[in-house]
Amino acid sequence: LERNGGVGAVELPQAPAEPGGRAADSVAGIAARALPSVVTLHVSGSEEAGTGTGFVLDTRGHILTNSHVVEPAGSGGEISVVFNGGQTAEAEVVGKDSGYDLAVVRVTGVRGLRPLPLGNSDNVRVGDPVVAIGAPFDLEGTVTSGIISAKERPITAGGESGDASDVSYVDALQTDAPINPGNSGGPLLDTRGQVIGINSAIRSAADGTDSDGGQSGSIGLGFAIPVNQGKRVAEELINTGRATHPVIGVTLDMDYPGDGARVGTDDSGGSAPVTAGGPGDRAGIRPGDVITAVDGRRVHSGEELIVKTRAHRPGDRLELTVERDGKERTLSLVLGSSDSG
Repeated sequence: LERNGGVGAVELPQAPAEPGGRAADSVAGIAARALPSVVTLHVSGSEEAGTGTGFVLDTRGHILTNSHVVEPAGSGGEISVVFNGGQTAEAEVVGKDSGYDLAVVRVTGVRGLRPLPLGNSDNVRVGDPVVAIGAPFDLEGTVTSGIISAKERPITAGGESGDASDVSYVDALQTDAPINPGNSGGPLLDTRGQVIGINSAIRSAADGTDSDGGQSGSIGLGFAIPVNQGKRVAEELINTGRATHPVIGVTLDMDYPGDGARVGTDDSGGSAPVTAGGPGDRAGIRPGDVITAVDGRRVHSGEELIVKTRAHRPGDRLELTVERDGKERTLSLVLGSSDSG
């Protein structure tokens, strides 16, 4: 009997079945509520194709994603949306803006759409737990978690073709929740299951900061567009098809090697360094001024100044710290507006 393993079949001990519910603020609870509202976008055009993520904004079929996700479709490509339950639908672009790296697409004829609730990114604090949902490497419905690692992290992405108009400037939320190619456009959620950011870019060990359309993987440095900015841009794209950009009305010397953002000193391309009658001109900015801070926060380059400006709305008032002739002064400026076109 001992040699033959005893009498009867072997039955290994196992834990009994348990109720499937999870606490609402657990990762599993957040994922269960959010997954039906998250979609995967398959985008194809004449020369390229790609996969990204989006999430439902309203019951009318509007879905928010990244501009670089839908870019391969161009003017004649196709966008196929796959819902968490497997349902598919064709989508069309309502509007997109590469400067904010945001786009809105719309599906029609889909029943039971469940919009994701939008939170308030101003309430986010470093160390807050977060959950990211997306389709990394086309693995739909992937859930990862982490924390907010930093706020107001100035990043730029895009512009690989040399076209400055394709560069996106984001005052981003940084997270260590794993984000990989395919997560672009997906939601970053707080413990209430509310969207606080739109996952957009990663820092890779080899490439620096890029949109996550590259093939490098997560090293724990992901970046999301704050939802407050995403909400404003999405509303403009839905209502008008284009987004407005807040502007100072100056041309920056992007080759300036010093600390801060220097206003140009001579005409460039036929445009004056300070637009006559523009916000900067009215505030007292002069050619050659070096802008070193916005609302008391240091800026170290022209890119950082653009990022800080884009984080506001047209009509917002900024306090700029300016160095001129070795002296520092503070100027009050009301941001103007420019259509993205």
